[in-house]
Amino acid sequence: MIKPRALKEGDKIGIITPSTPAPVIFKERYQRGLKFLNNLGYEIVEGSCSNHHQAYRSGSIKDRVHELNDFIYDDDIKAIISTIGGTNSNSLLPYIDYEYLKDHPKIIMGYSDVTALLLGIYAKTGLVTFYGPAIVPSFGEYPEMLPKGVEYFKDVVIKQKTAPYILDVPNRWTDEMLDWNTQTRAKKMYLNEGWTCLRKGKAYGILVGGNLNTLSGFLNTEYFPDLTGSILFIEDSFKDMALEERLFSMLKVSGIFDKISGLILGKHEQFDDLNSPFTIDELLLEVIGDRDIPVLTNVDIGHTFPSHVFPIGININLDANQGQITFMEDGVI
Repeated sequence: MIKPRALKEGDKIGIITPSTPAPVIFKERYQRGLKFLNNLGYEIVEGSCSNHHQAYRSGSIKDRVHELNDFIYDDDIKAIISTIGGTNSNSLLPYIDYEYLKDHPKIIMGYSDVTALLLGIYAKTGLVTFYGPAIVPSFGEYPEMLPKGVEYFKDVVIKQKTAPYILDVPNRWTDEMLDWNTQTRAKKMYLNEGWTCLRKGKAYGILVGGNLNTLSGFLNTEYFPDLTGSILFIEDSFKDMALEERLFSMLKVSGIFDKISGLILGKHEQFDDLNSPFTIDELLLEVIGDRDIPVLTNVDIGHTFPSHVFPIGININLDANQGQITFMEDGVI
């Protein structure tokens, strides 16, 4: 395992746009996100694709990987954070300079479609990567990033907390979707009912995972980590019950559930149950079958806010009985 150094005030952060051209589509929110990070004390360096727009993507595969590798080669850049997710980050996987990154580690962070980069880099280098906030949806929230989101970011990336520690369950959360270009009020917050023990048990292992839909783009390739004995976390956004059955079953037939020692399911943003006579938790149990592993669901990770930052590659304790996740080590040094 390789760990990057914790961020400190004055560090340079490189901003990448590996898929959807969010800086062009959501200009005001993008600028608000950059300003928020700048106000936290960091120097922001925008990537070469920040102002590019090719329909559904920010640029060609060559352009996007060039943007990422440029920041990997720049030793003054201490962290690389994505603007948003999208659909096509997996296109970059064959062209990343993994060997240079292995010798010059730095924080790589994002979520959703950026799962492909986070897991690909972890699989090829052993570098801990970070499933956490992105510029437009997180740091650029209106009127500002949620305080708990800032707290979780600082806990992990600047090592505001030192492991071992039990993760906090936020009192309130939201998945309300407002038009980002016309938003004039803060999102409605809902009472958090807590994390759900779906199947009892305890497990210790390496934390690995990300966006469930994105996994289908590189599952069982050289860019997908070995999940033997790990604790897998998955989350998703704007999907329905039928699609989730397909994706859960993708993990089943790929043998993933036979390898892992525990499972964490995040809250699902704007889920459509299609009027099914069962819940998504019940569907997950149906697909997993008799495999006896602890399962904790409704966890605050991913597309709902506030969201924890999960360092991919650290050891954690999962206690489904108590509804607790404990980070046993820090993701940074």
